[in-house]
Amino acid sequence: MASEKVETVVAGNYVEMEREEGDSKSGKSKISKYFWHGGSVYDAWFSCASNQVAQVLLTLPYSFSQLGMLSGILFQLFYGLMGSWTAYLISVLYVEYRTRKEREKVDFRNHVIQWFEVLDGLLGKHWRNVGLFFNCTFLLFGSVIQLIACASNIYYINDNLDKRTWTYIFGACCATTVFIPSFHNYRVWSFLGLIMTTYTAWYLTIASFVHGQVEGVKHSAPTNMVLYFTGATNILYTFGGHAVTVEIMHAMWKPQKFKLIYLIATLYVLTLTLPSASAVYWAFGDTLLTHSNALSLLPKTKFRDTAVVLMLIHQFITFGFACTPLYFVWEKFVGVHETKSLLKRALARLPVVIPIWFLAIIFPFFGPINSTVGSLLVSFTVYIIPALAHMVTFASPSARENAVERAPRMVGGWVGLYSMNMFVVAWVLVVGFGFGGWASMLNFIRQVDTFGLFTKCYQCPTHKP
Repeated sequence: MASEKVETVVAGNYVEMEREEGDSKSGKSKISKYFWHGGSVYDAWFSCASNQVAQVLLTLPYSFSQLGMLSGILFQLFYGLMGSWTAYLISVLYVEYRTRKEREKVDFRNHVIQWFEVLDGLLGKHWRNVGLFFNCTFLLFGSVIQLIACASNIYYINDNLDKRTWTYIFGACCATTVFIPSFHNYRVWSFLGLIMTTYTAWYLTIASFVHGQVEGVKHSAPTNMVLYFTGATNILYTFGGHAVTVEIMHAMWKPQKFKLIYLIATLYVLTLTLPSASAVYWAFGDTLLTHSNALSLLPKTKFRDTAVVLMLIHQFITFGFACTPLYFVWEKFVGVHETKSLLKRALARLPVVIPIWFLAIIFPFFGPINSTVGSLLVSFTVYIIPALAHMVTFASPSARENAVERAPRMVGGWVGLYSMNMFVVAWVLVVGFGFGGWASMLNFIRQVDTFGLFTKCYQCPTHKP
């Protein structure tokens, strides 16, 4: 009965907010409601699916050239399921935290709950500090990667400017995301973003089959341990997009309904990533080892240009997804988070974009940077810490007895749940962080040695006079 009562309170807060914002019968209010105020299960699904597969769609064929076809497919399926599991754990911890706070009559109407606050409320300040460090650092570099991807993609339409210059330009464009208040307001962007990645994925698949295999194509992967674990870690990164799970849940009218949303989103994403990566690798083979962006190998056509433009728009959206939690953290730090002035919050957010801009110019290594971020940051942020936090939160019999969300019977109750969590921690610590960190750092250092920091045009073809 208690959990049902709390659920009503949680939903009630959001319903009241919607009512306050949407009482007007004007046409403007109705348009705003449909395009701006999202909080349904469908909004959350679009947000998860759209955020999960962005620029990484273009680097997965590169990972297949490091892993080989079979390993590439198996790692996608394996990490897709593992990512869905830890997203479920995060959602359980969010509901547990929120329920406890709602019982204490805490009102979150003008406050967005974040992952580090969940850890703080359930486990204390040390967990909060660790979660805050990994989450913010990952999202910072996640935003950097989107900015690098923008410059990498636009170059294939217009190579009159080098990639560094394009990074300057798109850094200014992406800074406009400071005006989007929260994930509550990404309704139309999430929907459009998923359409864009769906088009790009099927363009890569069809264009590769139409192009056919290049002359003398070779599929020699896997050839060495460094490349193998670098490719595997990029896939770990691909399905580690749930660092914004708490913020997406908080934007829902009924966060309790989130449970399986990420899994369903992952299943859809796999229908995009598996065919596209397999087709491009089949067509170009080992050539992908020196072409981390799959679009660079396909002939210039209006269909490719359309894919480039759509991915650019989508990367702008994903930049907003990755950066918005950072905006919230900064707002709370400077004390403007609960102000109702959108302009004041937007101006306060601008300093967050500057280090992202700067890092994108220093490390423009599209592809290798994904694996490095995956091994060193994603491994802890969305795999190890959530699994450990869940085990510690429900370690005592009383905590398990009073849990808002009981352990699912289909995984074997609490024993099965703890077994799965321990497996996730051990696997990601050894394979993802250990071997993956070693391999991706070696590959990253190799890129620095070959191209140098602040390189003007990473992997650009040499123009003949």
